Amino acid sequence: MPKILLIEDEAAIRRVLGKILSEESDTYKVEEAEDGVQGFEKIKATDYDLVLCDIKMPKMDGVELLEAVKKIKPEIPMVMISGHGDMETAIQAMKLGAFDYISKPPDLNRLLNTVRNALDKKQLVVENKILKKKVSKNYEMIGNSEPIDHIKDMIEKVAPTEARVLITGPNGTGKELVAHQLHEKSERANAPLIEVNCAAIPSELIESELFGHVKGAFTSAVKDRAGKFEAADKGTIFLDEIGDMSLSAQAKVLRALQENKISRVGDEKEIKVDVRVIAATNKDLKHEIAEGRFREDLYHRLAVILIKVPALNDRRSDIPLLVEHFAAKIGEEQGKETKSFSDPALKLLQEYDWTGNIRELRNVVERLIILGGSEISENDVKLFASK
Repeated sequence: MPKILLIEDEAAIRRVLGKILSEESDTYKVEEAEDGVQGFEKIKATDYDLVLCDIKMPKMDGVELLEAVKKIKPEIPMVMISGHGDMETAIQAMKLGAFDYISKPPDLNRLLNTVRNALDKKQLVVENKILKKKVSKNYEMIGNSEPIDHIKDMIEKVAPTEARVLITGPNGTGKELVAHQLHEKSERANAPLIEVNCAAIPSELIESELFGHVKGAFTSAVKDRAGKFEAADKGTIFLDEIGDMSLSAQAKVLRALQENKISRVGDEKEIKVDVRVIAATNKDLKHEIAEGRFREDLYHRLAVILIKVPALNDRRSDIPLLVEHFAAKIGEEQGKETKSFSDPALKLLQEYDWTGNIRELRNVVERLIILGGSEISENDVKLFASK
């Protein structure tokens, strides 16, 4: 049931507005406050879905209250109620983050539409937070070994900055998890994180994918199309497997990093972009530079901060935690009770040579859960996780 707080110093107007809202929907729970101070105390104590607030009030006026609320509960939409002489103040309130304002005497349809829109917005904010938590959980870094603790510490230091980061490590070690953590803990967390797997895109299409194209730029370019850099504006772009990028695309990426500008394929017009770049590779880029396959100037632009993700064989102490995490996740996905692993089974898994790293471990855990007993035993591991 949506909870609405009505803050108005005139009792007659409180009664009228309260009656309108109650008659509109029996699902609205309306509470009242007679001044800004009382309203602020109620807001601190209760999570409201919407606040309707008069501007001219004793003790604390509506604008002062708006500023105070935005500091402690910025997600609450506030609709300001203004008299005819308060229009400039109402506009000021909009600039400070008010959802909308309503003039006195309120128009019934305008009031109810504004209330519905504000409540819809609040619901979207809540749903977005839940979704972000789910996404964040999918990219959680599991482990407390020394190498993982070092990476977590690096992320905490680097994420809030604008520094470019190059993530290295073998396939399957979780380089994308590091990229997601860097974005989620950055000042750009509310903007997009755009992922590009450079190894999965044909070399003749990589420039169009990154920078977009205009109609007629090549045979299949039937209309203008924005690229990944434009999509990531104000956010982060994650260039995975950048060591597989063509030299011509590397040159354009270098220009984008140097000038914060890109040009679509087939167009000379420059487009300004504000993008943080995080790159990852499983290749030795210094060897690639020596072989002429990677630009040294681009390497130095990307590798402001280097984060090396260890192979699973170098963090074996994390395997029990990873197994527990994957078992719970797989059980949830399959709608089944989470299976446990015996200590001998975990010990045996810790002794294996994990050439496929965490990706291989997850596959083995899933296989064991499907084929093993109610508790995964050492014998199950020997039978179904043979290397």
